[in-house]
Amino acid sequence: MTHQVRAVVARGKGAPVSLETIIVPDPGPGEALVKIEACGVCHTDLHYREGGINDDFPFLLGHEAAGVVESVGEGVTDVAPGDFVILNWRAVCGQCRACLRGQSWYCFNTHNAKQKMTLLDGTELSPALGIGAFAEKTLVAAGQCTKVDPNASAAAAGLLGCGVMAGIGAAINTGNVGRGDSVAVIGCGGVGAAAIAGSNLAGAAKVIAVDIDDRKLETAKKLGATHTVNSKDADAVEAIRELTGGFGADVVIEAVGRPETYKQAFYARDLAGTVVLVGVPTPEMKLELPLLDVFGRGGALKSSWYGDCLPSRDFPMLIDLYLQGRLDLDAFVTETIALDEVEKAFERMHHGDVLRSVVVL
Repeated sequence: MTHQVRAVVARGKGAPVSLETIIVPDPGPGEALVKIEACGVCHTDLHYREGGINDDFPFLLGHEAAGVVESVGEGVTDVAPGDFVILNWRAVCGQCRACLRGQSWYCFNTHNAKQKMTLLDGTELSPALGIGAFAEKTLVAAGQCTKVDPNASAAAAGLLGCGVMAGIGAAINTGNVGRGDSVAVIGCGGVGAAAIAGSNLAGAAKVIAVDIDDRKLETAKKLGATHTVNSKDADAVEAIRELTGGFGADVVIEAVGRPETYKQAFYARDLAGTVVLVGVPTPEMKLELPLLDVFGRGGALKSSWYGDCLPSRDFPMLIDLYLQGRLDLDAFVTETIALDEVEKAFERMHHGDVLRSVVVL
């Protein structure tokens, strides 16, 4: 059996997305069919549309999603029809060298659904990050579904599927922010704002938000930033040092993904401090640092993959904190939109007008 559903498709590099009818098959072994309730509009979706990831058009966009499992294939035991789930794009295999040494969040063999969703003419779709959730229903590997408390708002919960988890995890999992630490976050878009929320959640004593947009800095304050720096008006490194007794921050999280801001992060940390790169660079970017400075400043230079999260561990815990009022996921939802408004949401994202537009079905 197959399902005909509406979905947002990117047919060619840079072309506006279109709302089309697609065919979604019933789940096979190890797969799940999910009725989507909400999906955030992430910058990665725009990268796909622009051909910045690869050229496997047509793409089925959307990956920051929550919904209800409609049916499962043979051998699926972790989720069942009726479960409210958050989708993740890194279903761990349990068998690779990372999984076998107890570090599943680094899984080197993550997987997706084996069957393909198609256009009406049979053309196979490439689901963004193996999900494709700007759709009424999508087919995923069952391991991409994490069951959470159904009392959570789908619009807020789905954001843990990518950007918000990346930022919170960069602080808590990768940066190991602890009680009393000083933290600086460079770049306060969706991921950076989440890193601020995560640092606050972890008990950081000082959280310094750095951006060139005063609107984003105001939002950062609402999410737990104790200080803000507009780096158009002040030298970010000097400002962070001044706010930390002249030493630099214990942890600096770079949420932009550019060589210039990474250098700021490198020199804005205290001796033996930690730099976390969670902003995603483009392939042509190069970084040059004096090797003596890398050695002499000590500490750790880390990259954060998806916030080094383990969905089965982190998603339910963060949803519990949200329902307890200790993590304001709703603050990340700037607006809710319909499926046919994704292209307009890309435009608002480009102008920095939103933390997240969320498609609600």
